[in-house]
Amino acid sequence: MFANSRVVQSNQHAPHPRLHEIVSRHLHMPSRRVPSAAGRRAFDSVVDRLREPFILDAGCGTGASTLVLATQFPHMQVLGVDKSAARLAVGQRLLATQGSPANALLLHCELVDFWQLAVAAGLRCEWQYLLYPNPWPKAEQLKRRWHAHPVLPVMLALGGVIELRTNWCIYAEEFARALKIADVGSTVELFAPGNPLTPFERKYFASSHELWRATTVNTSSAGGRGRAAGAGEGDA
Repeated sequence: MFANSRVVQSNQHAPHPRLHEIVSRHLHMPSRRVPSAAGRRAFDSVVDRLREPFILDAGCGTGASTLVLATQFPHMQVLGVDKSAARLAVGQRLLATQGSPANALLLHCELVDFWQLAVAAGLRCEWQYLLYPNPWPKAEQLKRRWHAHPVLPVMLALGGVIELRTNWCIYAEEFARALKIADVGSTVELFAPGNPLTPFERKYFASSHELWRATTVNTSSAGGRGRAAGAGEGDA
């Protein structure tokens, strides 16, 4: 059934007690990870189309959300990145159909590779969306969440407004707390998607889940919020 999604089950009922320790360590000890050769090849195939500030759909899955964003922002390049070639193949078929947005681009690449290579190349994001967040809800899985991952400083360095959407309030709260540790302000709010960006969002809302949005408010991308303000249109 469509509207029968289960709520997130977790043995963690508040932001993780080790969050500050782990995020602080990542902020003060940059990762020495080297992007993979496959990641470099993938990045090189799109970098010339990303010289102007762009919108990133991080972990885009099938790319359904990438196409929605590209339609909302026809004046900007919208890049969807995912590590699953099978999921991206669905989006590539959609992109190949007549009338699909010409400003949408899908990339098969590890997100960590992309973030690292994009920052090293001096690229700048206008808006970064984390719309398919797997919250890894067990307490022992904290380090698998993006805000407690060593890539967090690189993600922030790419710039722009960063927006995470989830149906697990602790995930949004933790994300906001991690940003605060990095001296980045944010807001956390309940929202109702007038125009859902992802199938997950649509399914969770139909299942009467609370939907949460964490969004940065003081980014280094000058004017980013103003130019991409349409992202929230239709949301209540």
